[in-house]
Amino acid sequence: MIDERPPVVEDALETGPETAAADPGGAAEAEAPATLSEAQLEALLFVAERPLTRREIATVAGVDRATVDDRLGDLEVTLADRGIRLVLSGDRVELVTAPDAGALIARYVGADAVRLSPASLETLAIVAYRQPVTKSAVERIRGVDSDYTIRTLLHRRLVVELGRSEAPGRPFLYGTGFEFLERFGLTSLEELPPLDVDIAARLIEDDERADRDAALGTPIADEDRADRDAALGLPIEDAAAETA
Repeated sequence: MIDERPPVVEDALETGPETAAADPGGAAEAEAPATLSEAQLEALLFVAERPLTRREIATVAGVDRATVDDRLGDLEVTLADRGIRLVLSGDRVELVTAPDAGALIARYVGADAVRLSPASLETLAIVAYRQPVTKSAVERIRGVDSDYTIRTLLHRRLVVELGRSEAPGRPFLYGTGFEFLERFGLTSLEELPPLDVDIAARLIEDDERADRDAALGTPIADEDRADRDAALGLPIEDAAAETA
């Protein structure tokens, strides 16, 4: 393992892309490569201690975003059948271990994967498929208070805060983070199993009806809540059983 990152990487990652870009006479520009190879990108992501944005990579390497995108695509294909995978979440990228190596790595580090309760899985499935979503929306779908479950998922970093809604009171918006992708062996949210068409349509219909009820001050009927609970046959729960 490398004990010390090269100064150009260290400086750029600590000061941020704005600082590096504002210092045209600094070491970052003087030492930055004119091109970015797949091997250089892999090495940079390997030594990075956190996910990097495409802008940060472009700044460190001294190349444009199009070059970064091209190299990321190449690296993703190269790593597809290896023990290290490339994970993309929005604008951020990171190297992680392959899902099929999880059990072996867990034995090596002496730690088993944290198992999720049915309530946590249900809540996580809703967040994953409906993000960005508020806590009240999660509770409307589940029909029960979800404050503790969401706080637990936040603590485990499976769920992250994405900002605030423009709705009255400006509640927090929740989504999934890198730990979610790693736990379920995904490289991006696009790999989530598709929802059944009938379930998706029913959830959309429930949302529209909930909006109308909220506007009229009409409580949600118990049978409607039961329908929503039955609609939560989200495929993420099966994926969790396979990776747990």
